[in-house]
Amino acid sequence: MFSVQFFNTWKKICCETKKLTPAALCWLWSSNCHTSSDVVLQQNTPKGATNNQVTKRPKKERSSCQAVLNHFDQQYSEELGDLWPSARRVLLDPPSWQYGVMLNRFGAVTDITQILQSQGFSTLLPQTDVSALLCNGPSTVSNSKYQEGKDALLSSHYINKCPPDDSHPQPDSTSHTLGQDPQSGPSLGLPHCPLQCYIHPSALRFPSQAHRPGQLKQYYLLNAASLLPVLALQVRDGEKVLDLCSAPGGKALAIMQSATPALLCCNEPDPHRRDWLAKTLESFLPSLLNSQVIVSAQDGRSFGQSEAGLYDKVLVDAPCSNDRSWLYSCSNQKGEQRLKERGRLPALQAQLLRSALSAVRPGGIVVYSTCTLSSFENHAVIKTVLSDFPEAEPEDLWEEIAIPLSKYFAFSSHPGHGQTPHKPSLQPQNGTMSSYHHGLGILVVPQPNKTWGPMFLSRIRRRK
Repeated sequence: MFSVQFFNTWKKICCETKKLTPAALCWLWSSNCHTSSDVVLQQNTPKGATNNQVTKRPKKERSSCQAVLNHFDQQYSEELGDLWPSARRVLLDPPSWQYGVMLNRFGAVTDITQILQSQGFSTLLPQTDVSALLCNGPSTVSNSKYQEGKDALLSSHYINKCPPDDSHPQPDSTSHTLGQDPQSGPSLGLPHCPLQCYIHPSALRFPSQAHRPGQLKQYYLLNAASLLPVLALQVRDGEKVLDLCSAPGGKALAIMQSATPALLCCNEPDPHRRDWLAKTLESFLPSLLNSQVIVSAQDGRSFGQSEAGLYDKVLVDAPCSNDRSWLYSCSNQKGEQRLKERGRLPALQAQLLRSALSAVRPGGIVVYSTCTLSSFENHAVIKTVLSDFPEAEPEDLWEEIAIPLSKYFAFSSHPGHGQTPHKPSLQPQNGTMSSYHHGLGILVVPQPNKTWGPMFLSRIRRRK
């Protein structure tokens, strides 16, 4: 429920920051906020809601593609077992999807933070002092210089990868941080990080911000599960990082919220998507970072040959059969076409992963990720590449990421053996095969009240 006091606060902030005119806000309130989903905070409102509750204009229901759904039923009931029926319900119910709000450390966010906290949002990760990070190290941006240039645009070659699918999700409303029980202190695995993402237990959507030349956006809306590959990458200040399949740019932004690399190369060969990528970077990063964040247009499959061993960390957020969007193909014919394309994706994904392993230095890390539940594009790709790339060694993310974040995300690690949705087994099971699959990667499966995902991630280290 959202009170008059909340909207008065929001009105004051919008007026001060010139994000929305007072007249527009008064119209919103007088009309009981029956507006588009991008204007005000929203949540599903039950019948009988009072006038001071935020409501949402009824929208035409999205129709799922029966051909794609039938395919999912056949494949995922076998691969996910007990997890599939509840995951299916979530995927077929877009209004239940949660959304995260990633703050931009290069912009003024105090007002946004106050609003989020007042409405029950909580931070996803243990936090470090952002001001300290901005002031330390040869590659960081000082506060004074940042204040001078924070509203400047990046050069024209910068731009954004998956729309508000890289803009979808969330979890718990209490004030403790993720991976930390309110009465027990920090848990294992998760380091303190300047990246700030706010989440809520409900499917409550924060307003999006329009691109304004000369102004940096304050936050980025996303599926909070899409941050996990960035966490697994463990980027440190001063490192050289490659985002091999970067558009629309959500993970590149998350990397820059996590640390200040000496170089972040955002690669995207498709011109349209590259423009999108550049626009995203321009909207969030100050021009002072122009020399540190560059955009490349190489074919990702051959990138490792042209720039072999040059990077400390490489992210491969691979093109995949995005389950959320594919399920809502505009027609059965389009759905059938996508399902045919699906069979060709694993070969492309394996090529990209091999290229990434060639681009990373000996001892460096590659993280592979997708936003599909399909084991053919996840575990199977990892196994294929490991079998013909002896320098590659998978690293287990179960205790580092899955266990600390199990309160917020539903994880699975063993394709073909689904876990009970309400009581998932978060402890490694006995047996070589189970341990092997833990090492190959972890999968976030959408579940009721934990609607994040799908998101698969695997971390591979290139041996020295």
